[in-house]
Amino acid sequence: MNVAIIGAGVAGLTCAVELAQRGVAVEVFERAAALGQTSCSWYAGGMLAPWCELESAEPLIAQLGEQGIAWWRERFPGTVRNGSLVFAHGRDAAELTRFAQRTKHYEWVDAAAIAELEPELAGRFNTALYFADEAHLEPRAALTSLAQQLATLGGCIRFGVQVSAEQLRERIVIDCTGLAARTTLSDLRGVKGEMLVLRSRELMLQRPVRVLHPRLPLYIVPRGDGVFMVGATVVESDDHSRITARSMLELLSAAYALHPALGESEIIEIGTQVRPAFTDNLPRIRRRGNTLYVNGLYRHGFLVAPALAQRVADILLHDRHYPEVMDEDSRERQTA
Repeated sequence: MNVAIIGAGVAGLTCAVELAQRGVAVEVFERAAALGQTSCSWYAGGMLAPWCELESAEPLIAQLGEQGIAWWRERFPGTVRNGSLVFAHGRDAAELTRFAQRTKHYEWVDAAAIAELEPELAGRFNTALYFADEAHLEPRAALTSLAQQLATLGGCIRFGVQVSAEQLRERIVIDCTGLAARTTLSDLRGVKGEMLVLRSRELMLQRPVRVLHPRLPLYIVPRGDGVFMVGATVVESDDHSRITARSMLELLSAAYALHPALGESEIIEIGTQVRPAFTDNLPRIRRRGNTLYVNGLYRHGFLVAPALAQRVADILLHDRHYPEVMDEDSRERQTA
C-alpha cells in the first residue's frame, strides 16, 4: 500500500506516523516551505484536556482525547501529565460550579491543596477543580518530533509542493488540509483563535490553568523556562490577520488577574490561527473515491488527532468502519 498525505499539521503527521509504524509506505506533501509555516497546529495550546473539554464539547471528544493522551505519552517524551487546574475569581464562583456539573474525572481542592500544587498561586484562590489525569505538550516540539519519527520509519515530507494529480495517481490519499478542503467539504467553517506567548521571570506553573469568566475564559499553558502560552478567544471568522487590540487587552487583563507577575512579563509572540470546524464542532473522516478527508478538528487538534489517525489506519488496513466520525459513510451504507 502506498499512501500520500496532504498537509503536515498535527492531523497529517499523526496519520503519517501511525501508518508508517504499521509498515505502510507514506509520503507527506506540504505546500509551505517549512514545518508549521501555514499550519494552525503551530499556534495551538497543546492542552490534552479531554475532561475539561466536556464542559462545552460532546462526549466523543473526551473519548477520542483519552486515547490521544495515551498515544502521545507513548510517542512523544515531552508529554507532561501533571493534570489541569480550573479556577474562578470570587465574583464568578458560580461559573466553577456550572463547569463541574458538565465535566467529570475531577476533584474539588481547597486553598491548601492549591498551594501544594501551584505554590505561586497560594492565597489567590480558595477553591479549584483539579483534573489529575490530563496532560499538555509543546505543539511545535511535538510536530518536529513526529517529522523526525516519520523520517526514521522511512517516510518523508516534501515541503513547498503543490501536489498534482500525477503525483497522486494510483495512491490512496489522506487529505488533512483543513479549510483548504472546503471546495469539497462545503460544510466546513473557520473558527479564529488568538494567542500570546509571554515570558515571566517571576512566575512558575507546573500545569495548564484555566480561569473561568462568563465572557472570556482564559487558559495559560506552561512551556518551560518561564514561557507561557495564553489563549482564549473563539471567533467565527476566516480572517487570518493579526490579533485585534480588543482581544489583546482582554487576554492581558485576564492574565494579570490570574497573577500580577504576568503584568510584568515580556510578550515574545502574538499569533492567530483559523481552525476548521463542522457545524457541531466534531471531527470527521470522510471518503471521496480514493481519498480520505480528516478534518474538522476545531480547537481539539492535538487532543483528538491521534485517535483519528488510528481509525484511519484501521479503515485502510482492516476495512473498519467508525460511524461516530464517518457520518456520511454511515448514511451511504444505510441507503446502499
